[in-house]
Amino acid sequence: MKTLRSFSPPFLAITLAVGMWAAAPAKANPPDFTVKAALSESTFRLSEARGKYVVVHFLLKTECPVCLNHTREHLEAAAKTPDVIHIFLKPDSDAEIKAWAKSFPANVQETAGIYRDPEAALATKFAIPDGYAFHGQTVHFPATVLLGPDGKEIHRQVGKNNRDRLSVDQLEAKLKEARAKTKQPAE
Repeated sequence: MKTLRSFSPPFLAITLAVGMWAAAPAKANPPDFTVKAALSESTFRLSEARGKYVVVHFLLKTECPVCLNHTREHLEAAAKTPDVIHIFLKPDSDAEIKAWAKSFPANVQETAGIYRDPEAALATKFAIPDGYAFHGQTVHFPATVLLGPDGKEIHRQVGKNNRDRLSVDQLEAKLKEARAKTKQPAE
């Protein structure tokens, strides 16, 4: 039987990080927050979104094509759910996000809800675990948090890797489930 001392330091660090990630509690009542849009002059404040569902997508660095596809798929589906606001957060500079978002049409760039999360401060407040190695950096894991019309957390998915994301279909199922609990019709 191996003891903890017989494992290498990197193995122990990874094991401890995974254990802490798995044990990270979901925050049932996230803090009010305000974020600045990266592609326009607008801002988003959670307390002003009461009465609507809010989906907070914590994305990775701008080099991430998976984040781009995830954003595109959710933006396309968002037209079907006017009672849902999507917030896409990136920990990059405005210039990096603008370069990343160039593949979106101009009208989408202005209305996409892509916001900056400088130094992943909001990801930290939401207890999104970090320690994910990506492009030579250590960043927060990709995550999606669904908040109800009262601003309280309904569901969260923290990905184990870059492709482990809450799909549009999975989000729609969570929204359907949440609406059934509150007897709120889909719009």
